[in-house]
Amino acid sequence: MTVTEETEVLVVGGGPVGLALGLDLAGRGVDFVLVEDGDGRITHPKVSTIGPRAMELFRRWGVADAIRGAGWPAGHTLDVAWVTAVGGHELHRLRFGTVAERPRPAHTPEPEAVCPQHWLVPLLTRRLGVRPEGPVRLRTRLTGFRQTDDGVRAELTDAAGARTTVHARYLVGCDGAASPVRKACGIASPERHATRTLRNVLFRAPGLGDRLGARAALVHFVTEPGGLRYPLRAMDGRDLYRLTCPPGPAEALRVVRRALAVDVPVEILSDTRWHLTHRVAARYRDGRVLLAGDAAHTLSPSGGFGLATGIGDAADLGWKLAAELSGWAGPGLLDAYGSERRPVALAGLEESHRNLHRTLDRRIAPALLEDSPRGAEARAELGRRIAASDPRREFEAPDAHFAHRYRSPIVAEDTAGEPVPAAGDAGRPEWDRAAVPGGRAPHVWLAAGLSTLDLFGPGFTLLRLGPGAAEGTEATERAFAARGVPLRVWSPPGGAEPRRRYGRPYVLVRPDGHVAWRGPRPPADPGALADLVRGAGPGTGGARPGGGG
Repeated sequence: MTVTEETEVLVVGGGPVGLALGLDLAGRGVDFVLVEDGDGRITHPKVSTIGPRAMELFRRWGVADAIRGAGWPAGHTLDVAWVTAVGGHELHRLRFGTVAERPRPAHTPEPEAVCPQHWLVPLLTRRLGVRPEGPVRLRTRLTGFRQTDDGVRAELTDAAGARTTVHARYLVGCDGAASPVRKACGIASPERHATRTLRNVLFRAPGLGDRLGARAALVHFVTEPGGLRYPLRAMDGRDLYRLTCPPGPAEALRVVRRALAVDVPVEILSDTRWHLTHRVAARYRDGRVLLAGDAAHTLSPSGGFGLATGIGDAADLGWKLAAELSGWAGPGLLDAYGSERRPVALAGLEESHRNLHRTLDRRIAPALLEDSPRGAEARAELGRRIAASDPRREFEAPDAHFAHRYRSPIVAEDTAGEPVPAAGDAGRPEWDRAAVPGGRAPHVWLAAGLSTLDLFGPGFTLLRLGPGAAEGTEATERAFAARGVPLRVWSPPGGAEPRRRYGRPYVLVRPDGHVAWRGPRPPADPGALADLVRGAGPGTGGARPGGGG
């Protein structure tokens, strides 16, 4: 017997991106079902470090503190070291301190966090809730779907063989790099760089950290003439590690022993092969089906941009779906999801590919491992070349997380020009000096524990900044209300600093925290602005079935 159900959104895939989208939808009151073929446990974790912009979004969804408290020891080093073997000769080290001692960055309230996937996925799953308490259905797979005039008819099958037909208004494929959803829609995902086959070995090594002492690192790049030049990463700050290496016939224990210069017990937990691909889907939408995360893009893990890009997808898509379902979206709003997010994925793909080749293109002298003057000189020379290659760019790249600016038909063009940077802003990156249309609204502390980022969502927020911007927004409020667009007008505390940093007295911020418009005065035509930001303005057009960016 087949059970029939209805929901507004069906999310396929219970990885970090699907779960993040679930958090966003839940916060907006959208009814959804999330199906995951697995049981919610991760036995071979891939993701480890969560970037700062993703952590800002997790802050909005109320889980940032839980992620930081998931288990990573506050006193464990965050350093990155290049070594001939772990515990062997050190070639170069980037020092990042520890979670407990590193200073808080000026540009964000949420620095990056270490939370491997085997902690992150169960944490987010628990927060959403598993059926019957919540919308997550584990050990349930999508077996087929077809689009109808008013939605998607999807067939689900659980581990016991029970079948369910779900009628959803929209379906979002967060189902990974191989994405059956993407393939069923006939969406191409062309290869942009050559695919590489690699091997990940997960293992326990009790006592390794104690043996290393000050030589420990979060990431050791094992670099030697025999072919090892990929990372060995601490996965829990205690005794769990993951080694990435080229594929080969050697047994996993032998490969791990080769990467370690200290004799400690080693227990192999898993040994998997995987494909490092560089792909971005040709489009992110096919009618009422949308793609997010690895289903839409796969990047080299060099730099950690893949998860960050996927979490950004969830934040961008969630509010647009909610607007469609609430009835206030214009015909071009959902199409703007792809036109905004695809360029971010393409930029991240190329940056991570450059990081990958920074590692792959290094020449390694055969004498590197020799205990001789020739070996010492080879190690010193390689250390100099590593230092000169700007390796910090891979591990400390705020531009890659914050600098993307949506050039979008639902973002108002800025005709007033860039504001002159204020005194004291010379050391700030360009993206953090002002609230520019399409860019992320800057972080400013307003009070203890309260950031400007905490003001945004679930609808639009019109900031009135400074003593001269206390009135004059009534027409804008009426125009948004007439179209059903949620808008809150806010005069935040914090004195002159928010006005100085945002650069304009009036700034309209979208539900995802990106700036939609700014100006020296209230909008001259608030109705036109309301239509533009909801996807009903000039240039937004209509969403054709199967269309989208």
